[in-house]
Amino acid sequence: MDNRFKTCCFTGHRQILASHAVPLQNALENTLRSLIQQGVIYYGAGGALGFDTMAALTVLRLRREFPQLRLILVLPCPQQDQYWNPQEQEIYRQILAQADKIIYLSPRYTPSCMHQRNRHLVDHSGICVAYLTKNSGGTAYTTTYAAQKGVPVINLAEKL
Repeated sequence: MDNRFKTCCFTGHRQILASHAVPLQNALENTLRSLIQQGVIYYGAGGALGFDTMAALTVLRLRREFPQLRLILVLPCPQQDQYWNPQEQEIYRQILAQADKIIYLSPRYTPSCMHQRNRHLVDHSGICVAYLTKNSGGTAYTTTYAAQKGVPVINLAEKL
């Protein structure tokens, strides 16, 4: 059975504007609650800093209320957090420990592993929830790719 239509992926910027943090968190939670009501139970996150982390933590928090939810981490490589600060690494490790499934797309960092991760997330999803504020970079690439693949994108930045 194709679980794509029960699956949502996330894409968003690593930097979240301070003025966006609380409204973005609220919009994200409201959107996920709506998707859960529509039967979406699988949530794919790329494990990056910023929006990916916010999204993964939100899924984990909602999982207490909706135990059917599954967090799938699709990671570019095992060393993704190598240059992060200790606090960021600790949050990352907590997310890894609670994830239902972890997929590594490359055994080590390569110039293409981030794009591979982004395409994998979209290719296995029926909807994409994004935080897109500029038309360049990985998030713009991923939302454009989703549109090309016919995967609807909910851009939470438009709701702020």
